[in-house]
Amino acid sequence: MNAEPTGVLAPPAPKRLEEMNLPIVMMRDILLKTLFRQNLDMVSEIARAICLPIPVTQELVDMAREQRLLEATGTLHANSGNEMGYQLTDQGKARALDALSQSEYYGAMPVPLSIYQEQVKRQSIRNIQISRDQLTGAMGHLILPPTLLDQLGPAVSSGRSILMYGPPGNGKSSISNGIRDALGDKIYVPRAIEYSGQVITVYDPIVHSAAEEQKDDPNSLRRTGNRYDTRYVRCERPTVITGGELTLSMLDLVYNPTARTYQAPLQLKSSGGVFIVDDLGRQEEPPQSLINRWIVPLEEGKDILALQSGEKFEVPFDTLVIFSTNFHPNKIFDRAALRRIFFKIKIDGPDQEDFLKIFAMMARRRKMPLDEAALVHLLKKKYPEINNEYANYQPIFLIDQMISICEFEGIPYQMTPDLIDRAWANMFVTEEDIVH
Repeated sequence: MNAEPTGVLAPPAPKRLEEMNLPIVMMRDILLKTLFRQNLDMVSEIARAICLPIPVTQELVDMAREQRLLEATGTLHANSGNEMGYQLTDQGKARALDALSQSEYYGAMPVPLSIYQEQVKRQSIRNIQISRDQLTGAMGHLILPPTLLDQLGPAVSSGRSILMYGPPGNGKSSISNGIRDALGDKIYVPRAIEYSGQVITVYDPIVHSAAEEQKDDPNSLRRTGNRYDTRYVRCERPTVITGGELTLSMLDLVYNPTARTYQAPLQLKSSGGVFIVDDLGRQEEPPQSLINRWIVPLEEGKDILALQSGEKFEVPFDTLVIFSTNFHPNKIFDRAALRRIFFKIKIDGPDQEDFLKIFAMMARRRKMPLDEAALVHLLKKKYPEINNEYANYQPIFLIDQMISICEFEGIPYQMTPDLIDRAWANMFVTEEDIVH
């Protein structure tokens, strides 16, 4: 199944209160808390705040009126289509305060976990088929051997886990970001989900980039009405990038004791997108412990989370996990763990030809004129010192060093054997004993 050019299937908006599949008391209390906190009085405003269609919001309002928690103000708002105004009764205010003492959550109505699971299937990362052109386009700023794209393409299209390993400074992080850019389409991220009466916030502006909403043409005969469930935010496929700071606790639900709500862990926020574990082996946790935590999710497509009460429950795990390390995999994993990582791709340094291409491209970008004598000096005198081991980061490092020297000396940008030597001296530290 390929991703549609127009994007994934949107979650349908509920038409009736009974379609919500949420506890009725929870919905009523969120309505009352939102009215109390935001001081709203019109159904159209309330509907926007709790992210429900107006007819469903009206049903909730009518129910609260029957319970004498809301009352009509008797005021018609002429500038809003003669809408009736509503306000909390004294009984309603007391109920709102009581509900806030149990949970501070108000605003967008959460999506039941069971309904969210259906949306995850509709927009699964495994539904995507990446073409060679898409991947090449996203990696266009990198000079990569063609055989690397041969390996990356099937890995990304499978939506399975990828381990990239090799010496530092050869673009593993850049390749990870290029994979993210190649995905291209949009998905729907719930503002919050509900399980067992608990609210878990998912949408996070730091992780999720909200897409521009499509505006309807008022003159169009066929209007889309943006009729998807607005409890979701239409976003770019998310990317979570963690490095040496990653701990096992970051993969658990985060409970806020003050607000009495939960925040989704990183892997749930990255559903439908990419989770990059950079610099694997630099974390406080041993790599084997981290990979053991991922084994069930990677194999079964589901994760197990726990509430404060200790109750455990399943959530979908629909994430392309990319592990990136400078260590050899055999040094940090056992065979069982390695077997569970579907694709293992070595990212090596460039050969001399690709190194020169990268050097020329970076020099052009930095407006640094190339000099044949300087390049010959670099390749014949300097690189033999390190057994001709080239790395992708070195051209930009050397060029920026020479630029800094030129600017300090007050001379035009230039490349000379002497400047190459001065730049080279900053790229490596001489092995020596420091006398204390």
